[in-house]
Amino acid sequence: SECHGSAEQEIASGFGVHDCSVRGAVGWLQFRARFRQKAHAMVKAIYPGSFDPVTRGHLDLVHRALPLFDQLTVAVAINRQKAPTFSPEERVEMLRSVLPDDPWLTVTTFRGLVVDFCRERGISAILRGVRTVSDFEFEYQMALTNRHLRADIETVFVMPSVEYSFVSSSLIKEIVKNGGDVGHFLPPLVEQQLRDRLANQP
Repeated sequence: SECHGSAEQEIASGFGVHDCSVRGAVGWLQFRARFRQKAHAMVKAIYPGSFDPVTRGHLDLVHRALPLFDQLTVAVAINRQKAPTFSPEERVEMLRSVLPDDPWLTVTTFRGLVVDFCRERGISAILRGVRTVSDFEFEYQMALTNRHLRADIETVFVMPSVEYSFVSSSLIKEIVKNGGDVGHFLPPLVEQQLRDRLANQP
């Protein structure tokens, strides 16, 4: 059998059927069923992180991801074992202030395992940015762990723009503490809130 139409050819390639052929009528019917399901399924993704604070690197990744998914949830991780600069509620508010107004983009918080949050919300993809080789080693380990926990949830790695490939929230906070300029790395609203917060810390 042969695939009919470019859309089916693309789906077939995604399933590893690169020559557009499936052995036997049963195999072809199974492929057709999977194609129909894939063609009409809404792909939801989550971009989890601490976002303490949100940087232009984070925003760059969101802009790159929006065309890839039908829905994108930016989720602030709540970890009581850490001492963040901003509360989860403050981080959510900052994100909502600087992210684009898009009906398919939401901001929320979560606690616990990200794969459990995905299962509860019907999310099938985890978006992660990879800036360096060390980033990849950590993210690769996490992706395999999440796959072990939930095999139906995929991790999607997206490369940042070169100008943000070295940006991290912890590095930016150190620059601010020492009086440096971080205007290139933070939206103005976020920069002002960060300077005010750090100025009041011992």
